[in-house]
Amino acid sequence: MYRNEELGDFLMKRAWEVTEDWYKSLDKSESFGVYTSTNLEDVKLLKTQNYEFHRRFFQMFIEEEAKFKEGLEEWLTYLANDAQHLATPVHFIAREFFNLRNQYLKLIKEFVSLNKGKYSEETIELLNQQILDTMDEVVTWFMEEHHKTSTVRLEGQQEMINELSSPVIKLNSNVGLLPLVGDIDTARAKLILEKTLKQCSDKRINHLLIDLSGVVMIDTMVAHQIFQIIDALSLIGVKTTLSGIRPEIAQTAVQLGLGFDNVSVVSTLSNAIDASLIQV
Repeated sequence: MYRNEELGDFLMKRAWEVTEDWYKSLDKSESFGVYTSTNLEDVKLLKTQNYEFHRRFFQMFIEEEAKFKEGLEEWLTYLANDAQHLATPVHFIAREFFNLRNQYLKLIKEFVSLNKGKYSEETIELLNQQILDTMDEVVTWFMEEHHKTSTVRLEGQQEMINELSSPVIKLNSNVGLLPLVGDIDTARAKLILEKTLKQCSDKRINHLLIDLSGVVMIDTMVAHQIFQIIDALSLIGVKTTLSGIRPEIAQTAVQLGLGFDNVSVVSTLSNAIDASLIQV
């Protein structure tokens, strides 16, 4: 990597000016994202983040390559985990990286003009190419880190949704209701098994109503998991009543050879609740 302290100092002195020019050029008409806020504190933070990026990027002409890349990647990781940047479409962010790249190329041109005759065409081309190549790396680094962070957040949100979508609701001192809604895949079925056993034990429930009327489709593996839940509940002394079984779910259970010996079945949730209250 080509280093030139004179160029590095020139760029560092212009860093805040670059930030101000960049902010003025932003398209603030977009409906949301880190670049659209008019809150003074948000604007101040955005400019500070932008300035710090320049400061670290321009170190390429001053520091050893390994140290420069370490500092730049550290800042990109921070940006990729910043809440405002995570809430911004990633193609908006990529666009602004490329806008910065163009600003940097203009600065190189200005520097060369101020030092006319001092740098060969080959050196000038090397400087421009170094800007282009490094910004390509920056975009790749940022996208990878942004994707990792977004994936972790989505997985956490999905886990929370799964937990909230399979609550055991206590109807009285010993009867509970588990209303299942939406698609149930194998992973969610396993989570439901774990959470249901714990909730029934914690809430001292000995009769659980499982309503399937909100479940549109389940495959054979999930049907088997549901019956595993019933068997497991039986082992801890919890009686089960199924309601709202759709024809396709019943057909799947029959094809699997799953029996209903340990569970009572009623057509609707209303009937299940009535029956359970009569038994109390």
